[in-house]
Amino acid sequence: MSVSLEANPNLPLKAMELPAHVEPDNPLWQFALTFWQQSTAQETCLALQNEGWSVTRILCAGWLALNGRAYTGIEDAKVTEWRDRVTGSLRMIRMSLPKAQAPYNGLRTNLASLELESERIELALAWQALTAPNPEQSNMDERENLIRPNLAAAAPVSGTTVTTRQLLSTLCDVLIAFQQGHTQP
Repeated sequence: MSVSLEANPNLPLKAMELPAHVEPDNPLWQFALTFWQQSTAQETCLALQNEGWSVTRILCAGWLALNGRAYTGIEDAKVTEWRDRVTGSLRMIRMSLPKAQAPYNGLRTNLASLELESERIELALAWQALTAPNPEQSNMDERENLIRPNLAAAAPVSGTTVTTRQLLSTLCDVLIAFQQGHTQP
């Protein structure tokens, strides 16, 4: 049961139950940092985010494909809760501040830094869930065949549109090129 603060602002928000140990500097995070350095990957992921997609789900789908594993789209509840309660809240606050007004620049910068750290923890929670059962990896040809279905599984409930299908096609190409340039994602 979720509690809406808008419905009753007098109710305190219950602390999340999180694992005592997570590894923020994990292979999924390292993949995300390296992949994000490609401007096409960054632009495409952000465009998909603007269409309601989760960049974490996209990164998980891509990373799993490059590691020869299928992505079902089923996400650990802790990852979803973290995104909804922490990462999403920080992003919403940051985006609500004016970009071009100097008095708010420091706050926007600090919120962007907090948002990035929140995304790092979100990916650590995802990595922990994704690596629990660790099946064998597939060969390179099978990895390429996993990219498109993995990304499709990362789609939000609303599904895909013409725009998102075009973005996914671009992202598939970027992931294939990334795979060819890196042997260990």
